[in-house]
Amino acid sequence: MTRDEIMKIIEEENVHYFRLQFVDIFGLLKNVAIPRSQIGKALDGNIMFDGSSIDGFVRINESDMYLKPDYNTFCLLPWRNKSGVAAARIICDVYKADGTPFEGCPRVNLKRVLAEAKAMGYTMNVGTEAEFFLFERDEEGNPTTITSDVAGYFSLDPEDAANDCRREIIETLEKMGYEIEASHHEVAEGQHEINFKYADALTCADNTVTFRWAVKSIAANYGLHATFMPKPIFGINGSGMHTNQSLFNLDGTNAFYDEKGPLQLSPVAFNYIAGILKNARGFAAITNPLVNSYKRLVPGYEAPVYAAWSASNRSALVRIPAARGLSTRTEVRCPDPTCNPYLAMAMMLNSGLDGVKNKLNPPASVDRDIFKMTPAQMDEVGIIVMPASLKEALNELKANPIAKVTLGDHIFGKYIEAKEKEWDSFRTAVTDWEIENYLRVF
Repeated sequence: MTRDEIMKIIEEENVHYFRLQFVDIFGLLKNVAIPRSQIGKALDGNIMFDGSSIDGFVRINESDMYLKPDYNTFCLLPWRNKSGVAAARIICDVYKADGTPFEGCPRVNLKRVLAEAKAMGYTMNVGTEAEFFLFERDEEGNPTTITSDVAGYFSLDPEDAANDCRREIIETLEKMGYEIEASHHEVAEGQHEINFKYADALTCADNTVTFRWAVKSIAANYGLHATFMPKPIFGINGSGMHTNQSLFNLDGTNAFYDEKGPLQLSPVAFNYIAGILKNARGFAAITNPLVNSYKRLVPGYEAPVYAAWSASNRSALVRIPAARGLSTRTEVRCPDPTCNPYLAMAMMLNSGLDGVKNKLNPPASVDRDIFKMTPAQMDEVGIIVMPASLKEALNELKANPIAKVTLGDHIFGKYIEAKEKEWDSFRTAVTDWEIENYLRVF
């Protein structure tokens, strides 16, 4: 996509509203909306905003920042077309006033990590599978945790009452250029999944934040609230974001595939798996960033609590899907869809490359149900337990040697500072559970 091509589409589609989008360090989508008269200026990267107003960015005395658009992310917003007047968006990198990339921009940071991987001879392809719930709203429009459907895994109409909403989400995403591979109702009532085709890591991160925005926008048009919260309801499955990833050589061949290797996996694939397992506890605070994330990572709900790998076992943290050839990949099952995908992909990539650089070998695959193993049996095969809380995960992140290198000093420091405040707020809060269990008794 070129600037001229974008301007031609803007003219042909009668685009009057233009959103310059970027993400903060928590992966939340932000935007500066501009009128048609300013689109040319925006495409030239000359739109300035106040970076001090964004959590984790800069101090007030260094607030002027620029939005540099990535032309390849331009797309129309189908749900914003009103009476023939269209709206569009473009994703931007954040630059400082001196014209240099801002090290606190997660997208800029991922580009840096990908460039370092390319210098090693690899590119990264990723496909995310973000689950979400569709809940009803109350009379005042506030979200509830009530769902009208009673459907289950892969259920069909008429049980799945949110089918029309999910269909429109798919149609909207296709209009935006997504290649949708499948969609279905998930295990829990009100839970859904829509899978789109993998892409290079940067594009996949862009697609993931756009996907979350589109899902929530379309759901709102149906009077529903879409949430990617990992565990909105106690006692049922939570929402994960299984992340399929592979390394490709610069000649376009899959570096994980070896027709003659064990499981048709190459030594690089085994090294990568070993790196993921070695660093899993150390990147959990990035892939599972909320207090609520660790309510999902408990035994009994298909979420991976243990750092192990397998070609078939879905209770393991790393699974190897059956497809081979160009589709050979690892599926890391711990991330949830509230993570910042730019940071999560950077951390998982460098974790895997840690194994490649140091030629690490993973422990033996675990092909039995880990949830039924005793602690002694898990110790015997080298299974590591994932953090049980955000606080534990943050301590592991701070202790992980590759974390600061991967995230950069700015993001590393600001992220930990914010998340420790989040944990402290939770730690000192008096919950409904405490009131229900203690108030009458003591």
